[in-house]
Amino acid sequence: MDITDDLAPTGTLRAAINLGNPVLAQGTPDDPRGVTVDIAREIGARLGVPVELRCFDAARLSFASMVDGESDVCFLAVDPAREEEVAFSAPYVVIEGVFVTREDGGPTTVPDVDRPGVRVGVKEGSAYDLFLTRTLEHAELVRGAEGTTVFETERLEVGAGIRQPVLDLAGGRPDLRVLEPAFMEIRQAVGTTRTRSPQSVAFLDDVVEELKRTGFVAESLARSGRADASVAPAGGVTGRVAPSQTANRDR
Repeated sequence: MDITDDLAPTGTLRAAINLGNPVLAQGTPDDPRGVTVDIAREIGARLGVPVELRCFDAARLSFASMVDGESDVCFLAVDPAREEEVAFSAPYVVIEGVFVTREDGGPTTVPDVDRPGVRVGVKEGSAYDLFLTRTLEHAELVRGAEGTTVFETERLEVGAGIRQPVLDLAGGRPDLRVLEPAFMEIRQAVGTTRTRSPQSVAFLDDVVEELKRTGFVAESLARSGRADASVAPAGGVTGRVAPSQTANRDR
């Protein structure tokens, strides 16, 4: 099958955009912007088809749109649970998941988070929710619309989130601290359903690698005010987890 027909069977490339990740997409459903929007439009241009941006406020909704056949491509973190349904390109951006806690008695190190009696706020269906579900053995996950929001509203011991918005929350707040190092690296990639041909998946992979190599991704991040995000290395990147989480995972 022709790659254009395979990836855009309706004649329009329907791209699921997660506005819930402020590093990768900003704006409104009527006027989205950011690196994922730029990549989606570039893919459409190379296929020679128009692009429809289908915007969601959470990764789990973007994932559902992809799996249900309502979108042709998505922009999600690579995760084993998602890879059962989604074929991913090489990552284009790597971001970090970090913990935020309270100065008055909260955990003081990343390993201290995985203890009985510690409740960790996470955004439901996010990459770090999926990761922590697999790796935490003693702490309790509390899911909500945003990990930091449920951390604040329910007075939890720990909140989990993407580094940039967590730093925004903790900045200037003497009652909060961000635990270092990051507990995970989150590899953001372009995805499509596993029903697509290997040639179509290879096409997406080739486009991503070229956009990294030529500076397209870095320039897009800078235009959207997210130059603090890291462009993924050429040829992909292996995810990293904190030592305590590695130990838990391997047991």
